[in-house]
Amino acid sequence: MAAHGKSINLFLIDGEPSERIKCTMANWTGIAYKIPRTGLDKCKDMELLKQTGVYFLFGTDKEGNTVIYIGQAGIRKNGKGLLLRVQEPHTSIDYWTEVVMFTTTNNSFGPTEISYLENRFCNLALEAKRYSVKNGKDPNPGNLTEEKESELEEFIDNAKIVMGTLGHKVFEPFVTATTDEEILYATRNDAKASGKRVSDGFVVLKGSSITEKTTKSCPDFVLQARNKNKDKIIDRVVTEDILFSSPSAAAAFVCGGSANGNVEWKNAKGVTLKEIEANK
Repeated sequence: MAAHGKSINLFLIDGEPSERIKCTMANWTGIAYKIPRTGLDKCKDMELLKQTGVYFLFGTDKEGNTVIYIGQAGIRKNGKGLLLRVQEPHTSIDYWTEVVMFTTTNNSFGPTEISYLENRFCNLALEAKRYSVKNGKDPNPGNLTEEKESELEEFIDNAKIVMGTLGHKVFEPFVTATTDEEILYATRNDAKASGKRVSDGFVVLKGSSITEKTTKSCPDFVLQARNKNKDKIIDRVVTEDILFSSPSAAAAFVCGGSANGNVEWKNAKGVTLKEIEANK
């Protein structure tokens, strides 16, 4: 069944795309706010951010990896919920620069609902493997009726779309079952890799093998990529899908030196990526 279109409204609260953004969707009681850390002080009078909800803190670790912390916020005795919780210290994430907060227009979330959402969002992010999730332990999912669980799963489906619209593909695996691009292959010396083009770059697929050594003239970004992903490589075999910005960057990673991805990557019939593009 074909997916239905969605109508999403983005409101630039401060008139700038890099500042606070409010996001709503037609026929949905959910509401999301994307706020830079430097913009939190402007939010003290926003009533919706005093409600219950879930939040996502985005930052970068010392190795340059994008990290995320997912939390929940209930209403406090002082009448403040999400905003106050976000402003409190978070020991699991050293530094964050941006937060996305989800609540509802009718303040319908209770403690059980936000616990369930925190648990589901955390596990979805872990499964997608795009971000390093900094939650110290698996959140408690709580106990829900079938009816309430179905309602919250619908909320999650819409939140996933909204999060992607706000620029964070937290819940989207690099390669999905609907990725219809054909598998391409790159072989050089002792490397034998497979990969796919995706909407945001090129993915070296799990099970690929890379060269053991790098060339003397190997670009720095290749060395950095190999070091950054060393925990995903065992005996030269890639154990998880790894995303690169371009086919050439992916080919260089596999081959251990400069490489032209348009030539290195070929389909099962030996047709190069360059030729595939030319014949479209």
